[in-house]
Amino acid sequence: MSKETLVNRIVEAEGISRRDAVKAVDMVFGAVQASLVAGDDITIVGFGKFSVKDRPARTGRNPSTGETIQIAASKAPSFSAGKSLKDALKK
Repeated sequence: MSKETLVNRIVEAEGISRRDAVKAVDMVFGAVQASLVAGDDITIVGFGKFSVKDRPARTGRNPSTGETIQIAASKAPSFSAGKSLKDALKK
C-alpha cells in the first residue's frame, strides 16, 4: 500500500478532506520518525512496536571482485508485530 492509497482510504472511511487526511498521515509518520531518531521506542498496543536496532561493524565481500571490505556499524529501524496484528494475519 502506498501513502496515496492510505490517504484515499482515510478520506473514504472518515469523510474528511483530502488535505486533512494527508496532514494526519504526515503527522503520524513524522512523529514515529522523530521518536526513533531520538532513540525512543514506539508501542502501539494491539498493532506493534517500532524501535531502532544497532548493527555492528562487520567484514563483507565485494561480489564483483571477491575483495574483503569493512562494513561500518549502522542503525536500522525495526518493527515487531503485536498479538492482535499477528492473530489477524492467521485468518
